[in-house]
Amino acid sequence: MAKSDRMQELFQARGMKLTPQRQRILEVLAESEGHPTAEAVCSTVREKMPTVSLKTVYQTLHDLYEFGGVLQLDLGTGSTRFDPNTSGSHHHLVCDICGNISDVELRESAEELIGVSVDGFKVERVEIVLRGRCTNCQDLVGDRVPTAKAHLSAGS
Repeated sequence: MAKSDRMQELFQARGMKLTPQRQRILEVLAESEGHPTAEAVCSTVREKMPTVSLKTVYQTLHDLYEFGGVLQLDLGTGSTRFDPNTSGSHHHLVCDICGNISDVELRESAEELIGVSVDGFKVERVEIVLRGRCTNCQDLVGDRVPTAKAHLSAGS
């Protein structure tokens, strides 16, 4: 099933009308190769539907987030990003130079940390963000970042 079809079903299952504006927003998000901001989604939607408001885009993305159809990411880039890949097995690489964000699969699972209690703090969600320099930016600023193998461990 295509991502946009899955997202549309989330709205329909809640009895929400799938307006042409919502449908276009879902299509743009599903076709996105990155992790767009609401502003970027709105800009692309407006290429075909110039009257769509940023408020409509934000509301649709918020609803989709509430339904579990998109991840809402705060990666420290200054804007909330939205990720239609809701697979719990992926994490994010963020380039400190150009801001590019890409998905990465790690062999280790962060899912085993959910529900763990640390000093009375119950873990409900795990987000792993790996920061550094993408291949395009490695030669732009100083020495390259050494390559390291990702490793997760639960507990001390």
